[in-house]
Amino acid sequence: MTQTQDILSYRGQNLTSADGDKIGTIEEIYLDTETNSPEWALVNTGLFGTKSSFVPIRDARLSDDGVSVPFDKSTVTDAPKVDPDGELSQREEAELYRHYGVEYSGSRSDTGLPEGGAGAGTRDRETVGRDVSGPTTDDAMTRSEEELSVGKAERETGRVRLRKYVVEDEVTQTVPVRREKARLEREPITDANVGDAVSGPDISEEEHEVVLREEEPVVEKRTVPKERVRLDTEVETEQREVSDTVRREQVETDDDRTNR
Repeated sequence: MTQTQDILSYRGQNLTSADGDKIGTIEEIYLDTETNSPEWALVNTGLFGTKSSFVPIRDARLSDDGVSVPFDKSTVTDAPKVDPDGELSQREEAELYRHYGVEYSGSRSDTGLPEGGAGAGTRDRETVGRDVSGPTTDDAMTRSEEELSVGKAERETGRVRLRKYVVEDEVTQTVPVRREKARLEREPITDANVGDAVSGPDISEEEHEVVLREEEPVVEKRTVPKERVRLDTEVETEQREVSDTVRREQVETDDDRTNR
C-alpha cells in the first residue's frame, strides 16, 4: 500500500475518475482513528468547488492528471453528504461504504479499512436507521425548495457614431440699395441768372450729359464656428420583471389507519 506520507501529499491535487474525468480537488485526507492510516479523501466538487464529497482513498493511484480513484464521477458527486467536522461517525462511514460498494463491519482490518475491504459487496447486517425511504436515515426528513436568484449581465446593444456633412440652405435677406435717376429742373430767368442765360449764341444746338449711378447687393460668405458637439452616455434605470418557475417540496402525512 502507498505510504501514508505519500497519500497525505495528495492534498490540493486533482481527483480523477477511472475514466479520466476530473471529479474535483482534494481538500483533506482523513486517517483511521485506530490505525492512523489514510482512509478517506474529502473532495471539493461542483462548478466553483462549493460541494464536498468523501471518497475511499485506499485504491487511489497517482496519474499524470493528479490522483485517480476506481469510481466514476457521478458515484462521487452522488455520495451521501457528510459534514466534514473532523471525524466520521460509525453511521456515516457505514453509509459511505455502502454507497461505494464496500462491505462494512464494526471491526477493523490491519489495512485501516473495515473487515472485508473494497469490492466485497454490501453488508449482511442490518443498516442503522433503515426505513421505507432508504438506509441510514434518522427520524426526520428535509424539505427543500428552489429560490430564484436574479443577476444582471451587461451586453452591447448598439453603437452611435458622430459625423458631420455639408448641406445647402437657401438664405434670403433684404438689403436697401440706392440708385440715381435723371430729373429735369426748370428755373425762370431772373436778374440773378440772366447773365449766364445770354452768354452764349442766341440760337444754337447744345448737349449736356449726366452720369447716373446705383448700388447693387454684393454677397460675401465667411465661415463662422457656431458650437462644439460631442458624444456622451447617460444611464437610465428602468424596472423589468423576471419570471421563472421554481420547485418546492411539500410534506403531508399518510395515515394508514384510515383504510382500516
